[in-house]
Formats: sequence, C-alpha cells, structure tokens
Amino acid sequence: MGRLTESIKHLIIINVLLFIAPQLLKGIDLQGLFALHFPENESFGFWQYLTHMFMHDQSSLMHILFNMYGLWAFGTPLEQMWGRNKFLFFYFSAGIGAGLIYTGVNYFQFNGIYDQLLGLGLTANDIQALLDTGKYNPNVVTLSNQELSEFYSLYNSPAVGASGAVYGVLVAFGMLFPNAKLAMIFFPVPISAKYFIPLMLVGDLFFGVTNYSVGNVAHFAHIGGALIGFIIAWYWKKNQFTRWN
Repeated sequence: MGRLTESIKHLIIINVLLFIAPQLLKGIDLQGLFALHFPENESFGFWQYLTHMFMHDQSSLMHILFNMYGLWAFGTPLEQMWGRNKFLFFYFSAGIGAGLIYTGVNYFQFNGIYDQLLGLGLTANDIQALLDTGKYNPNVVTLSNQELSEFYSLYNSPAVGASGAVYGVLVAFGMLFPNAKLAMIFFPVPISAKYFIPLMLVGDLFFGVTNYSVGNVAHFAHIGGALIGFIIAWYWKKNQFTRWN
C-alpha cells in the first residue's frame, strides 16, 4: 500500500460518482442501463460488461467501500510496479472476464431449469410469463420454490460491482507479494497472501455451488475475475513483461 496512484484515484472517483448519481437523478434508471443483465432479458446491453464494474448496490454502502478499499490496498503496488497502461489493461480484462464467466455459468443454470419446464409441458410463452410475473400454476409446475426462485432471479437480477476486477487484482497481488500479511475484519489474524487468497477463493466456490450463500453475492463473478487475473499475471510473470508507461 502507498500513495493513491493516478489510475486508481480516477477509478475510485468514477465509482463513487456513479454510486451517488442514482440518488440524485431520480428520473434516470442508471442501474437498469449500466448493470449487467442476463442476455435474454430485454434490458441487456453488450456495454454492460464494462459499465457494471462501476455500479454498486445502492442499499449497501459496505459493498462499494470494500471494493474501493481492495482496489486501493492491492492495486496500488501493482500500478506502481506495472505502470498505468498495463494496470488498466489488467483491471478491465479481469472485470470484463468476470462478467463473461458469470454470464456463462448463469446461462448453464438457467437453461437446465428451462429444459425441465419444457419437459413438464410448458410452452416458451408460458415460461416467459413466469419470468415476467413470477407467477405459475402449481398444478403444472412441480419444481421446488427454490428452483423457481433461482430461475426467476437469474433472469431478472442484474449484477453490479467492481468485485470481479478487484478479485483479479487481489490474485495478482498474492502472486507478486506472496508473503504479505493479510487479515479480514471478521477473522483479524494476519495470514500470508499465498494462503489467504486461495482460502477466499475456495470459500467463493463453496458458496457458489451450494445454497449457503449469505446475501445476493455473485460468487462466480469473483471466481471469474480471479481466474482471468491469475492467467494474465502468470503469463506476465513467466514472460517478464516490462512496465508499460
């Protein structure tokens, strides 16, 4: 950690401005426009793979605070080492990659339930009505409430936040500074980054594939950002890429 580097300063400013803007511009649905929607949803736009990285949950101040703290704490030494252009390339690659992987996982889960509903005799119009209203005929649809709730949520709940990009930054930090000591608020015991970061990712994977997740957290976006970050950082480290000014 150190002084606020230029790229990180501007990224934080943009995130904060777009967190405040929806509260001031009541007539404009910025979340609807910039959050990452499911591709089959009419609100989806290809630009959302980029813009969702700058939007955060309006009901949770901690969401943006944690992301911006992580960006500053772990991104600062990376930008100082790599330079502005290289850091920005890495950051946006991790964030966009996180969105694409998150969409891919959602598509797989969505289509699994969609096929089950078709197998029960529902038509495409019936299913679309369920997705639009959340209502269904319990005499026909025999899936559990949990499965139907997940199906409805996959279609209607957009993803927001810089978490995917920040997870990429976190992984790169751990690769370059493996012996740095890290700790969490709810587990304030310093642990080396080379152990701490894999534990976080295992936790995200566990919560992503089980029903134990607390809150509306896009665990596979975290994993996606971490995966892209690992691939890029590993390649650069292996090939000793020079600093980009």
